[in-house]
Amino acid sequence: MIALFLYRTGDLKTAKDILRSLNENATRSEGLGMYWKSVKPGYYWQESPVETQSLLIEAFSEMRSDPALTDLMKYWLLQQKHTARWSNTKSTADACYALLLKGGNWLGGVQRAEIKLGDYTVRTSDQNTEAGTGYLKEIIPAERVQPAMGKLEVIIHREDNTKPAPSWGAVYWQYFENLDRITAAESPLSISKALYISKNSGSAPFLVPVNAGNVLKPGDQLVMRIIIKTDHDMEYVHLKDMRAACLEPKNVLSGYHWQGNVGYYETTKDESTSFFFDYLPKGTHVFEYPLFVTTAGTYSNGISSLECMYAPEFAAHTEGMHIRVEGK
Repeated sequence: MIALFLYRTGDLKTAKDILRSLNENATRSEGLGMYWKSVKPGYYWQESPVETQSLLIEAFSEMRSDPALTDLMKYWLLQQKHTARWSNTKSTADACYALLLKGGNWLGGVQRAEIKLGDYTVRTSDQNTEAGTGYLKEIIPAERVQPAMGKLEVIIHREDNTKPAPSWGAVYWQYFENLDRITAAESPLSISKALYISKNSGSAPFLVPVNAGNVLKPGDQLVMRIIIKTDHDMEYVHLKDMRAACLEPKNVLSGYHWQGNVGYYETTKDESTSFFFDYLPKGTHVFEYPLFVTTAGTYSNGISSLECMYAPEFAAHTEGMHIRVEGK
């Protein structure tokens, strides 16, 4: 704001010094664009990332004619909308103003995409795409799915031969498999889980990992530990943790909880426990909850799956695992 004021009132040197400092402190990423790590969500007006980024776009586009740089900052705004919401009408208006202000003309011209999965090709020019967004969805029948489709190529071009606007897409392969044979999968989100036996050693309890050589018995108290890693700030994230039929959670009442500086709503069902996050900041998060072993036998403990409800392509799940319970 100070830089814009000084630039418009004639103090060009100081304004450009401020702009140079901002440019030197910016973070540039191929996946996220250009942004500033020091801007974090908060209570005060100057702690709003969307409005701050919009103001920075205005400053750079007015004082420095560099469309490529402006596009990098605009790209960060769109990426934020990808996994989160613009929190109010003011931030939405500011963001729309910044996106339309300068830089590449992302809304002008006709953009075509050609998606090749092995020998199978999808062309947007042959599809009835959604007006405005160009969205399309193609379902490939199971009998046409081939191993060669693992090689994916995307070609995007515009009719006016200008640089293509940002586009997003995802490919999902759906199939059936036994829970204990599922292998882990991750995206910018990753998740892992482990079971521990809670034991007492006089002064304090300690945790012993559950593994193939560690047999459980009815009455044992366990701790389920789930570790989540994300490189995005995300909103509206759902974590579903499946559990073996022999395990019963200690907490059966649904309610809001706070753990590891993150708040979430927890609800327990017969076969799983779900966690609903309004906001999941980037970083590593560890969640734990207690369980009891009830009956003997060999069980599949299922998987834990994590998904951003705004952008389903940001999803991950753990591998399947077996547990064995001996009778007393």
